[in-house]
Amino acid sequence: MSDAASTGRLAGKGALITGGTTGIGLAIAERFLAEGAAVVVTGRGAEPGLRAEAALRESGPAWFVPADARDPAAVTASVDIAAKRLPALDILVNNAGIGVEAGLLRTPVADYDRVMEVNVRGYFLYARAAYPHLAARRGSMIHIASDAGIWGEQSIGVYSVSKAAVVMLGKMLALEGGQDGVRSNVLCPGDTWPGMRHMAPPGMADRPESGDWPVPPIGRIGQPGDVAAAAVFYASDETEFITGTTLLVDGGMTAGYHQREKG
Repeated sequence: MSDAASTGRLAGKGALITGGTTGIGLAIAERFLAEGAAVVVTGRGAEPGLRAEAALRESGPAWFVPADARDPAAVTASVDIAAKRLPALDILVNNAGIGVEAGLLRTPVADYDRVMEVNVRGYFLYARAAYPHLAARRGSMIHIASDAGIWGEQSIGVYSVSKAAVVMLGKMLALEGGQDGVRSNVLCPGDTWPGMRHMAPPGMADRPESGDWPVPPIGRIGQPGDVAAAAVFYASDETEFITGTTLLVDGGMTAGYHQREKG
C-alpha cells in the first residue's frame, strides 16, 4: 500500500467523478488518487475514457465507466458499478458539462434543452442515484458550477443560467442531506486552461475554447489543479461542518472591475 493510500487526506475513500476523462474532472481524479482515494470516472467517449483510465491507474485504483448524464438508466448503472468497484462510495463529483456560444435569446430551444439536461438534470440524477450510498457513509457531494453562474456571461447565456441553477441545486441538496450527514457544496471555477471541450455556436461541432480570456487579478489563468485542490478540501473530513456553500476558484475575477495600472 502506498503512503498516500494510507495517510492521504482521502485515504480509504471512494469517489465517482462525472465527466472525469479530461480537463478539470481528470485533474480532480488525479488529485484524489494522490490523496489516497480510489476513483471511478465517467464520460460519453470510450476512447478518451480508456485513455484516462490507463493514465490514472499509474497512480492508484481507477476505472472508467461510459455514461451519458442525460440518460437516467445510464446514470443509475454507472452509480451501481462505482459502488461495486470502489471500497465505498463516499464522494460524488458532478462535473459533466456542456455549453453553447450564443446569447440566451439566440439559443435554439433544442440547444437550451440539451445544456439544461446535462448541466442541471444530470447533476440531479446523479445526486439522487448516489444519495443512498453517500448517506450510509456520511459522504460528500461536490458540484462543479462556474463563475458564469455568479455573474452572467452574455455570450454563453444558457450556460450561465444552467450554472446558476447548479448553485441553488447544491444548496437544496445540502438542506435535504443534512439529516443524514451528507454534505453538498459547489465549486465555481473561473477561466481554466485548456477550457471546455463541449462548447460551440449553435449548429456547429464541439470545439475547444480559444483561451482568449482576460487575466484575473491574481495574474494568471486558472489551471485544473487549482480546482482539484479545492475539491480535495471539500471532499475531506476537514469540512464535516461545511455544507451548502459556494466557493469561487477564479483568481479574483468576480471580486469587481479590475483595471491594471499602466507602466
